[in-house]
Amino acid sequence: MALIDRIKAKARVDVKHIVLPEGEETRNIQAAVKIVKDGLAKLTLLGNPEKTRQVALETNTDVSGLTIIDPATSDRSEDYAQALYEIRKAKGMTIEQARELVKDPMYYGVMMVKQGDADGLVSGAIHSTGAMLKPALQIIKAKPGMKTVSSCFLMEMKDKSFGKDGVMIFSDCAVIPNPTAEELANIALGAADSARSLAEMEPKVAMLSFSTKGSAKHDNVTKVQQATAIAHELAPELELDGELQLDAAIVESVGQLKSPGSAVAGHANTLVFPDLQAGNIGYKLVQRLAGAEAYGPVLQGIAKPCNDLSRGCSVDDIVATVAITAVQAQG
Repeated sequence: MALIDRIKAKARVDVKHIVLPEGEETRNIQAAVKIVKDGLAKLTLLGNPEKTRQVALETNTDVSGLTIIDPATSDRSEDYAQALYEIRKAKGMTIEQARELVKDPMYYGVMMVKQGDADGLVSGAIHSTGAMLKPALQIIKAKPGMKTVSSCFLMEMKDKSFGKDGVMIFSDCAVIPNPTAEELANIALGAADSARSLAEMEPKVAMLSFSTKGSAKHDNVTKVQQATAIAHELAPELELDGELQLDAAIVESVGQLKSPGSAVAGHANTLVFPDLQAGNIGYKLVQRLAGAEAYGPVLQGIAKPCNDLSRGCSVDDIVATVAITAVQAQG
């Protein structure tokens, strides 16, 4: 069974409530109907109900079974505004500003999740990553014990000899451009959690570099070495090794040659890239040249799940991301 089919099956076992702030957008509307029909999640669309129904009518989409809420007229808006004010007043926010912000479907949706009225949020078909990340990081913040919110891609390759039956976690590919050693260690822990919860595999984490075990000297190498040490201190039970070159991480013969005795080298299923340039280029190379399926970016390390979409996403991409978010919400 393909990875995304396993995730969908898991989502159906314990159905969660996901909010879609872009409820007036065609792909979101079509995806919502599929999601509810397939039993993947309970959904709330945010937007003007009349406009949503008009957009649905133009594509012959039946939205009669969907819940649609307009933040501008919702009876929950004042409660959310008061709660948002309490969260942000130390940063200078006034109650008037909070009342205006919760009229924005993105902020309203994040407040639904914060207040427990929804279990997770998916957005990004018409909003930038930053537009979703800003309220999520301001309001929901990192989960306890985690200092860094980052991202991962779930990669499923045609060559089943890599990772676990071809499934690997790539992190961070979308959020932190140039992580510090401490942030890199937290990214590794977040990626390990993603491997367990989403891919149902015991993580073997490789801290990637252009050096293996001191074969090169550079400040960038030193940072990965420091991150590896910090990650070992934070999670001594985690199978994690570094610094490793990519071939040493995923090719058994190279791994045993360059890092003999390592439980990770040659067998890594969770790859932590040293910076965003490497991570973003890496996942796209594997996706485009190796024909891998890439699901993400999936936020990790955040207290409650909020996930981003590409603005070029398809209806099926939205369905898959909602299923992933629902499984994250199962915790």
